[in-house]
Amino acid sequence: MFKLTIVYPVTPEGVFDFDYYLDRHMPLSLTRQGAALKSVLVEKGYDGSMPGVSLAYVAICHFTYDSQETFLDAFLPHAEELQGDIANYTNITPVIQFSTVVLDQVDVSRVGAQP
Repeated sequence: MFKLTIVYPVTPEGVFDFDYYLDRHMPLSLTRQGAALKSVLVEKGYDGSMPGVSLAYVAICHFTYDSQETFLDAFLPHAEELQGDIANYTNITPVIQFSTVVLDQVDVSRVGAQP
């Protein structure tokens, strides 16, 4: 499985409009990429869960696809439109990570097992 992760780091003057992102940008992205997307997960950073630990990311979004080729076929035709919409919800420069998923489920029966 191929994964695209987009993170929006906390910045001093950073603005992130979650309403626009969830109501306009994500539906646009989902519509344009269609059935190529296997899953989408959006996280909103939470500050204050532990004393002394500050918020690192305002938002994190994960997209999964069957393969890198599936991603490229789905995303590239719409890249300009989707990337052009970023300014409508944030002034933060996103950080992009491409990954191969090597485990997508914890087998709890193996937790604590000796090798």
